[in-house]
Amino acid sequence: MKIGFVSLGCSKNLVDTEMMIGYYKKNDYEIVSDPSEADIIVINTCGFIESAKKEAIDTILEMADYKENGNCKKLIVTGCLVERYAEELQKEFPEVDLFIPIRDYAKIFDDLKYLEREISTGENFAYLKIAEGCSNNCTYCAIPLIRGPYVSRPMDEILKEAKQLSDKGIQELIVIAQDTTKYGVDLYGEGKLPELLEKLCEYNFKWIRFLYAYPETITDELIAVVKSQPKICHYFDIPIQHISDTVLKRMGRKTTGERIRNIIAKIRKEIPDVVLRTSLIVGFPGETEEDFEELCTFVEETKFNRLGVFTYSPEDGTPAVKLKEQIDENVKQERYRILMERQQKVSKENNERIVGRELECIVEGITDDSDYYIARSYMDVPNEDGLVFIKNEKEHQEGEFVKVSVTGALEYDLIAGEA
Repeated sequence: MKIGFVSLGCSKNLVDTEMMIGYYKKNDYEIVSDPSEADIIVINTCGFIESAKKEAIDTILEMADYKENGNCKKLIVTGCLVERYAEELQKEFPEVDLFIPIRDYAKIFDDLKYLEREISTGENFAYLKIAEGCSNNCTYCAIPLIRGPYVSRPMDEILKEAKQLSDKGIQELIVIAQDTTKYGVDLYGEGKLPELLEKLCEYNFKWIRFLYAYPETITDELIAVVKSQPKICHYFDIPIQHISDTVLKRMGRKTTGERIRNIIAKIRKEIPDVVLRTSLIVGFPGETEEDFEELCTFVEETKFNRLGVFTYSPEDGTPAVKLKEQIDENVKQERYRILMERQQKVSKENNERIVGRELECIVEGITDDSDYYIARSYMDVPNEDGLVFIKNEKEHQEGEFVKVSVTGALEYDLIAGEA
């Protein structure tokens, strides 16, 4: 029996898909990448924001065509969208044979095991999920409704999986959770991310990085570990969402604009070559023109290396849906456009300052015309950040680390030659 998978949404969802692939492979199914060859198609959906829901529904319709016109005999849909809207989806999509909410994974799949997951990202990198759910309860976010409260995985279990990934030759380990800096608080009574990172450095990874560090729980100890451990990339992904105290309070965030500025200044002082990434929400209910201009000024002054912007998406069941002063969609889109234009200018200036520097990069492919190798430096998270295009002067293999000299800067990418 041949089975194909479609994984939508975030890297945390991808880990779930990889566990499902491992489960079916263990049970003697043949895994195929072409849906036209599959007897069974499994779609692991995202339901985080409106655009993700639309993508999930479009994908269900697309895969349903293979059931009607191809080999597919069974269509299975699972993941976050199903967890939120199972009943509605069953009525809307009779062509789907089985909807599996996240809460039913244990029943349907017997048991999904991290240690048996099939890595789908190749040897260049793999994700290591250290916790499930979230307990921050930001007023705009549906994650606690979908995934439940924050639950850390035991450290010995995480390290066992990390060793397995290391033994497979994974070059870069990317540590993920909804909030990595909360790791261990529920199990051990205190944050254990710095200790975990130090233990992960004992394995044969070339690079280690962690994503989604909330500003209020970035400690001096964590900064010191990143600074002192050569394998840990000098990269902090800090999803601040806004800088206005008024908006932060309405969002239910546990920090202030001043604390955010202070933690950024501290990180940059301790780690001068650090790369800072953040994500922001514009058009949150009650965001005034003054709030938005404060955010724009902050972005221009702070000069984040990487920045993502989302327009506020009202999500069923979240407190923010009931807030007064909802922002018109056209205003949201205009604020998004303005902020992205300002960040584009910042990004180009940041990249121009890198020209002349030497960087170590991992090769991930080659352009269609073979003129450049496609690579990433420590400054770039796969599938999220920019790329380094290395002039094809010597032959390189995928997964090879190459030292390059940066010769040119684009808005988000770099041009380089052999060092």
